[in-house]
Amino acid sequence: MVFNRLVELNSLLKLNSFFLFGPRGTGKTFWIRHSLPGVKLFDLLDADVFGRLLRRPRQLGEEIPMRERIVVIDEIQKLPSLLDEVHRLIEAREIKFLLTGSSARKLRHSGVNLLAGRAWEAGFYPLCSREIPNFDLPRYLNRGGLPRAWLSPSPAEELKNYTRLYLSEEIKAEALTRRIDNFVRFLDVMALQNGKEMHYANVSSDAGVPTRTVENYLQILKDTLIGFDILPFLSARRRKAITRSKFYFFDVGVANELARRGEVLPGSAAFGECFEHWLMTEIRAFLGINRRGEPMQYWRTKTGLEVDLIVGDKLALEFKAVPQILDRHLKGLKALREEGLVRDFAVVSLDPVPREVDGIKIYPWPEFTKALWKGKLI
Repeated sequence: MVFNRLVELNSLLKLNSFFLFGPRGTGKTFWIRHSLPGVKLFDLLDADVFGRLLRRPRQLGEEIPMRERIVVIDEIQKLPSLLDEVHRLIEAREIKFLLTGSSARKLRHSGVNLLAGRAWEAGFYPLCSREIPNFDLPRYLNRGGLPRAWLSPSPAEELKNYTRLYLSEEIKAEALTRRIDNFVRFLDVMALQNGKEMHYANVSSDAGVPTRTVENYLQILKDTLIGFDILPFLSARRRKAITRSKFYFFDVGVANELARRGEVLPGSAAFGECFEHWLMTEIRAFLGINRRGEPMQYWRTKTGLEVDLIVGDKLALEFKAVPQILDRHLKGLKALREEGLVRDFAVVSLDPVPREVDGIKIYPWPEFTKALWKGKLI
């Protein structure tokens, strides 16, 4: 099955050369081959290709026909030194390069030339609701959006294999940590912390590693694109806000597997957590694919008032996996509205029909995602 992905590679490459960063298994290579048929592609996971370009980077230019105007290098983080030759070819032959990677860490930490701004960055994400025909919410909250897991007759096995590959190929093979056993314990703890405020001391205690190691491991997760932060919204003045960030894994299914959740059933606490997690990833994908710059933040006061997500100064959102939104669900949004810092306020829920309560819009989740991807909300 071919999913119609929303990242329009041809449109991007008309503008400039690009780094295309996305976690392993999200379908970058498949989409490149589908969108850019016949393009000259160097796959650095191929041992022969890797070996000859490692020995002699200048051979890259020799292997590209003079007529070629678009060239793809897959998994560029495997050979960062190749970027000097890419830079030369952009300047000398005006080639547009698409440089894909499942980890930005090695590029950013190796001190290599990052093309001095001659290549922009774009993101690639798990499948979002608009990319999946006949989108099924309970199925997504169990499987997540990795194409192989979505289509698999054994999604749990697929996700288990994914986490094993991540540990062996992204962490162990790249020597990102000397103690893989410590990192595995840390991952187990972080799976239970998904979507919660980060308490470094608690994670350190539960994982049995020093706080500085927790900070390093957390940076590895973000650098290898396995997770992302939601920072606190600190602009409000009337009420003192919590200053800790929240951490989310990049995919609901992967987080479920790491937390050993089993089946996520409607009405359960896990369903509510996964519902919030999915909407975070959906909005993150929307912002990234559309190259929007609005930050994603959350707000929680010392007294416990909370708003799940604030997108720039445009939209404040609560996510509730309940069949009917009540007045008590609106307290956080109403408190934030008093600050006068955000334009619109809404709740995304399992309500059957859209409505409005005291100026706050209540969206059934299908209505919300439809309006989101049409660009009507942000």
